[in-house]
Amino acid sequence: MKDEVPNLKDFDQRLRDEANEPSLEVPQGEPTKKTQIIAIYGKGGIGKSFTLANLSHMMAEQGKRVLLIGCDPKSDTTSLLFGGKACPTIIETSTKKKLAGEEVAIGDVCFKRGGVFAMELGGPEVGRGCGGRGIIHGFELLEKLGFHDWDFDYVLLDFLGDVVCGGFGLPIARDMAQKVILVASNDLQSLYVANNVCSAVEYFRKLGGNVGVAGLVINKDDGSGEAQAFAKAVDIPVLASIPQNDDLRKKSANYQIVGTAESEWGDMFAALGDNVAVAPPQRPTALNQDELLELFDGSETGAGYELVPATDMDMRGKNSAPKASLEVIYDDA
Repeated sequence: MKDEVPNLKDFDQRLRDEANEPSLEVPQGEPTKKTQIIAIYGKGGIGKSFTLANLSHMMAEQGKRVLLIGCDPKSDTTSLLFGGKACPTIIETSTKKKLAGEEVAIGDVCFKRGGVFAMELGGPEVGRGCGGRGIIHGFELLEKLGFHDWDFDYVLLDFLGDVVCGGFGLPIARDMAQKVILVASNDLQSLYVANNVCSAVEYFRKLGGNVGVAGLVINKDDGSGEAQAFAKAVDIPVLASIPQNDDLRKKSANYQIVGTAESEWGDMFAALGDNVAVAPPQRPTALNQDELLELFDGSETGAGYELVPATDMDMRGKNSAPKASLEVIYDDA
């Protein structure tokens, strides 16, 4: 007797039903795996690289083994850590080695400072490829280099949050990280990106994923409170508030590390390191567009505006002169 062929429509419906199960809970305890792999997301230019360079340096000072991996095509994650010096990227190095018939070695792409090991995945030149595909290719190369056998307490992945293609969602989609940390400020665009990442986490949770959001780092905090309100609304903790400060701005611009016990900012980054270590992954409740706008003063967001529908004549502009109708009009009886 031949095996019965399953009904594809029934199978598809079962998958949808499983994805909508409300019982897929994120574990609330500390991660049990020795290596915590943490993906950091945020809007471009919000200060992820500044935060990560100083956080990783402080965690290393605290005696932790830390690997920092830049996953942004700009390849600027490690620039502060290495005093502004560009780090050869994995993708660029791999291409050159392949053309020369050679294999990539760890020393070609991984460098260290202050106890932190760091590397950049890199990306294609502008107009010559997909940044997301570059991320996927980069991780494939990491696996060949022995990524799963490396001995680190923390692996920090720096991702650009306002690019929504699949490569940048890799850690969430494929459970490559245990938790996500968001970096944002008190402005609508950075919180919009943070909210999008919360939506992505929830989407993949419904598909059976296990990644959660550990919390929010507020950078350039001016005290206006929108980022704190966002964290409360989506139900995640604030891991640190880095103030908007001219000294921090100048030191960052001059590639100076402040995540060290010798700095006046050392205690702040030490507390952030402790919070990052123990914060459990949460399942956030992403906001809709109106809920996000409600976090801000209506005078700043154009609250109360009503959508005005366009007409066919509006669209035609100067070509909107009435044309003779083909409708037959009968005389009154």
